[in-house]
Amino acid sequence: MSKEYDLVVLGGGTGGYVAAIRASQLGLKVAMVEKEKLGGTCLHRGCIPSKALLRSAEVYKQTKEASNYGIYTKETNFNFTKVQERKDKIIDTLHQGVQGLMKKGEIDVFEGYGRILGPSIFSPMPGTISIEYENGDENTIIVPKNVLIATGSKPKTLPGLDIDGTAVLSSDEALQMEELPASIIIVGGGVIGIEWASMLADFDVKVTVIEYADRILPTEDTAISKEVEKLLKKKGITFVKEAKVLSETLSKGDGITVDVEINDNKKSFKAEKMLVSIGREANTSNIGLQNTEIVIDSGFIQTNNYYQTKESHIYAIGDVIGGMQLAHVASHEGIIAVEHIANQEPFTLNYNTVPTCIYSNPEVASVGMTEQKAKEAGFHIKIGTFPFKAIGKALVYGETDGFVKFIADKDSQDLLGVHMVGPHVTDMISEASLAKLLDATSWEVSQGIHPHPTLSEIMGEAALAVDGKQIHG
Repeated sequence: MSKEYDLVVLGGGTGGYVAAIRASQLGLKVAMVEKEKLGGTCLHRGCIPSKALLRSAEVYKQTKEASNYGIYTKETNFNFTKVQERKDKIIDTLHQGVQGLMKKGEIDVFEGYGRILGPSIFSPMPGTISIEYENGDENTIIVPKNVLIATGSKPKTLPGLDIDGTAVLSSDEALQMEELPASIIIVGGGVIGIEWASMLADFDVKVTVIEYADRILPTEDTAISKEVEKLLKKKGITFVKEAKVLSETLSKGDGITVDVEINDNKKSFKAEKMLVSIGREANTSNIGLQNTEIVIDSGFIQTNNYYQTKESHIYAIGDVIGGMQLAHVASHEGIIAVEHIANQEPFTLNYNTVPTCIYSNPEVASVGMTEQKAKEAGFHIKIGTFPFKAIGKALVYGETDGFVKFIADKDSQDLLGVHMVGPHVTDMISEASLAKLLDATSWEVSQGIHPHPTLSEIMGEAALAVDGKQIHG
């Protein structure tokens, strides 16, 4: 016997469960289908566990440097088992919280694998959901008026660099390591690769990063990429750029050995393990898309600004539609989608106002256009840059590396982008995001009062620097 709902959400990750909560608030009868645990990749294999490990690495590094603050310890080391236990405890706490939110919202959660059916006896339109269970129980059929696909993504790999979970890892397997390797090769110098490189280096692992592009963090402002590389080299990380991994040369035995082509020359690299971090691909297989007219392009589901697919009653959000592939983006996309379903006329998302964060040490955060993109778009720009070393609170913290960079339009004075590298910048980028949302100028940002002494003072100074009016530099 089938069950009827106003909305069925396929996937219980951040985007999916936030959308379900918002739909419940709007009075819709909601069901969610999740084959694993609520919270999805972000909670169990991404954002939260990796940041928990990064925090432990940061504390370990700070403790080793305690003498700089007049604090002396006899011996500094770490117990990685305890590090992992702390990570798991955080995940369990948040998982229980999400489960509680589902109960609070009276959202029915089906623990199984959901597939979209085509037109059938249940409905003349595609969208009926068949739920399969691992224990072999009879499928459950649920009939929704609307469907929201939020099935997320999984790590990509390269041909020949097959993930074996022992010697060659994706970020999923790396999070479950019971002990750290002495050395590691990280293939990919993007966000995930750089976070892992920073963390492992702080845990005293010898790290080599191999990047195909001519710089690490290729989507960031060039000045940010250069600064991050410079600071991570101080940790002992080796960077190999404009390099192609020759996967056919990969050999496993006493660790990992692989050849890399660099400017038509070959060089061999060896380490105990390899982490493949080259991006993520959408989870679109085996969810029944072939039973619909939904369009897939370059592996991602295509939608309009309200996240409707070609089947107007079926929506899709988050990593499965590509774009910025960030948890906070998926959440906002989900809210917009369900508000559109409920005829609320939501504002569409301006991706140029979405902040991005990299939780390496040092941290990186940005919003809006890079200098290169602004020039390519035809803007006449002016730039203000201010260093953390001129900020009193940064000196107090003992973290003076990095800077904040403002990019503004000379003609309209509008703020085009803000790029930051340094201490706690992921906590400060929201001010720049709000400024972008409100279409502020750098002068308007500079007129906000930034309390002293705080790290946030750098925002006012960098904004003033756009017109050469910075006070302390």
